[in-house]
Amino acid sequence: MRSPFPGINPYLENPEFWSAVHNRLIVAIADDLVDRLSEKYRVEIEKRTYFSSDEESVLVGIPDVAVVTGKKAEPTSTIATLSLSVQPEKVTIPIAEEVNERYLEIREIATGTVVTAIEILSPKNKRPGEGRNTYERKRNQVLASATHLVEIDLLRGGKPFPISSKNLGDYRILICRGDRRPTGELYAFSLRQSIPPVPIPLMPGEAEPILNLQPLLDRVYQKGRYYLAIDYTKPPQPPLSEQDTQWMEVLLREQA
Repeated sequence: MRSPFPGINPYLENPEFWSAVHNRLIVAIADDLVDRLSEKYRVEIEKRTYFSSDEESVLVGIPDVAVVTGKKAEPTSTIATLSLSVQPEKVTIPIAEEVNERYLEIREIATGTVVTAIEILSPKNKRPGEGRNTYERKRNQVLASATHLVEIDLLRGGKPFPISSKNLGDYRILICRGDRRPTGELYAFSLRQSIPPVPIPLMPGEAEPILNLQPLLDRVYQKGRYYLAIDYTKPPQPPLSEQDTQWMEVLLREQA
């Protein structure tokens, strides 16, 4: 079954689904690009690892019961009575979790040079915390080098990275060529639009393959059988605007 949306399915942005969608899409992009590149290049799936302990990390509770050994207090003892009245409070503490984020690198085989880095942003990249800090460091390193950056943001939630544009849309793809910085090309689009095809920059003078994300994401939706997992009777997370909610309700009724 196809996704009922012409572009991004907002239900896939739910944290319950997004991690798997992200990984499936990374592999789909890698497989698609390798068929469009000459044997001068190879596409590698890389992994960035860090520890996150923000508010959405796994939490563990302090036990409700504490066992204390000692002499039995006399009822008339004021000190003993005060001691017994102090009960443990149930609290939660953040436990740092290991986070693995995958991204793509197009490398020139002869030299091993990373020609293009392709990133699909995760929720942790777009909210304060170690996830954003770690990605921002990597992003700055790429922008300070000759490597091209393709940054794909398919998430409405969180804070986008600074871009001097008055139209950031609901979603965006940034193409930032290493030889043209600080100028970049921003493809901003809304929930109601399909994902635009974008060029993938390579070495100077070479033809740029076109990455068509929409059919790849549609295939992820089908192969992951998200049509069986998504409850379309409930609103997506994060929530839509009132206008987009009305548009979505009409769209889903027409396709029911």
